Amino acid sequence: MQSAHYTTDQIHQLPQSPGVYRYYGKNQKIIYVGKAKNLRKRVQSYFVSKAHNLKTVKMVREIDSIEITIVDSEMDALLLENNLIKQLQPKYNILLKDDKSYPYILVTNDPFPKIFSTRNVDKQRGMYYGPYTNHTVLRSLLELFRELYHIRTCKLNLNDRDIASGKFEVCLEYHIGKCLAPCVGKISREEYLQEVQQCEHILKGKLGLAKNYFKEKMMEEAGRLAFEKAEEYKQKLLSLEQFQSKTIIINPSLPQMDVIGIVSDEERAFVNFLSLENGAIKSTKTIEVQKKLEETEEEIAPLLLVSLQEKFKSKSLHILSNVEIEDFGDYTFSVPKIGDKKKLVELAIKNALHFKKERLAQKEKSSQRSENTRLLKTVAKELHLTAPPKHIECFDNSNIQGTNPVASMVCFRNGKPSKKDYRKFIIKTVEGPDDFRSMYEVVHRRYKRLLDESKELPDLVVIDGGKGQLSFAVQALQDLGIYNRLAIIGIAKKLEELYYPGDSLPLHLDRRSETLRMLQHLRNEAHRFAITFHRDRRSKNAFQFELEEVKGIGKSTVKKLLEHFKTPSSIRNASDTKLQKLIGKAKAKILIDYYEKKSSE
Repeated sequence: MQSAHYTTDQIHQLPQSPGVYRYYGKNQKIIYVGKAKNLRKRVQSYFVSKAHNLKTVKMVREIDSIEITIVDSEMDALLLENNLIKQLQPKYNILLKDDKSYPYILVTNDPFPKIFSTRNVDKQRGMYYGPYTNHTVLRSLLELFRELYHIRTCKLNLNDRDIASGKFEVCLEYHIGKCLAPCVGKISREEYLQEVQQCEHILKGKLGLAKNYFKEKMMEEAGRLAFEKAEEYKQKLLSLEQFQSKTIIINPSLPQMDVIGIVSDEERAFVNFLSLENGAIKSTKTIEVQKKLEETEEEIAPLLLVSLQEKFKSKSLHILSNVEIEDFGDYTFSVPKIGDKKKLVELAIKNALHFKKERLAQKEKSSQRSENTRLLKTVAKELHLTAPPKHIECFDNSNIQGTNPVASMVCFRNGKPSKKDYRKFIIKTVEGPDDFRSMYEVVHRRYKRLLDESKELPDLVVIDGGKGQLSFAVQALQDLGIYNRLAIIGIAKKLEELYYPGDSLPLHLDRRSETLRMLQHLRNEAHRFAITFHRDRRSKNAFQFELEEVKGIGKSTVKKLLEHFKTPSSIRNASDTKLQKLIGKAKAKILIDYYEKKSSE
């Protein structure tokens, strides 16, 4: 390979050979790496064409010098480009960063090997299989090995000398039949390695060899009339076949191949990679690529292919894809139109689309979190709070002429309703329509319970009402000794005035204020919740009184019905059998007759 430096005025001197070009900005900082069949034509296109997007135009303006490396073929250029991008990470190249460490399955090179999962790769320890991006597959394989074979799990350093000297003793694994105790010589090294070899056949996707092993063992034991042992091998064979039926077998006649499915928009590409061996998918990975310039799907796919094949140790030269890619090196690309190959490409596209949908949803969720954070900072600023109120609780009372007095508490977390934290209160200590003392009761009950259960207090408490309700709520907090541990305000309905404890003059927020809109949302939600609870209480009480007037149905029966069915409508719609089972045939008949007579009136 040859390397040379050029200025932007010397582009016409570039060779018309395959190679890799590197763009440097000021201070000789690399900003872009690319490959080309013809270096001169490719580099000139950046400076001559006027069809570039804004990002490409910006990059071209930053180019101070150009370095090229001539290689023998386009394939060599692709491999070198891949390595340089990962090594140098120029700011205008698509992102190929992948800092995740996926687990492998390690078969150690001990005299009596162990098999387990690990994220640390040290090739001197043994043979690694993977990496496995799907943890379910990894666990299933390890569980299968444990079910079918007797691979040791201990940390003993086994060798022939120590085994012969009787240094070790059998452990629980031997007694429960999971290990054949090579530590005390109950299984020879040759027999043990046979089982390890079968595990490696499965790891390589060669399930047929593993199945033949059990078939031969089963026939061998049957020939010796050891039918129990033969049955044991039969069950292992069935377990292996059942595991095989769960794997994604496409067509055993398909050659070794890889599949690239790619979908993209203006900013990102989503790529799914499938690697097949013996007709089965042995590796799969979906990644997101951030576009930096105007890379096409046809340009992105080969670069990612090389990177992913390197990661998964695939040597397939036959590549299926949903985009037309020109053959290069020993690679052949095809876009299948029918059959199982087309199904494989469709599967790759399906995975890529699912990943795209998932990532966009995550991005939207992240954007929403950022928006909520901004909103809470605004609320803190406009309400003069010391910190954004991530946890807000709002209280409201509801009663009509003093009957069935109730209250509600609604909770907002990170600016959004948290309905699992909503609470209803039946007023217990106040008689008649007294909103002030009712507010004292529910605030006191709410926060006494939080204190007793050692739960977090809210950052802000909002009271639906004016100075009167607020002062009683403040008194409840003072009696509990937590008044200085949280902020509390009141919001009056008519003029949307905000009241602070000890301040006679209310605060008026701009009608367009986001803070005011959120407080109104809180207040309206608390009011809705309280009104709904109040209506339910009145309905249930009226129903209870109505049934108690029915001859033969007493208070205890009505209580039992409501505790079981919860609502009046559920009782009306209950079947004869359910009513008879709960309150007996006689009372059930009285109730059914009552409803029938009422419906006919």
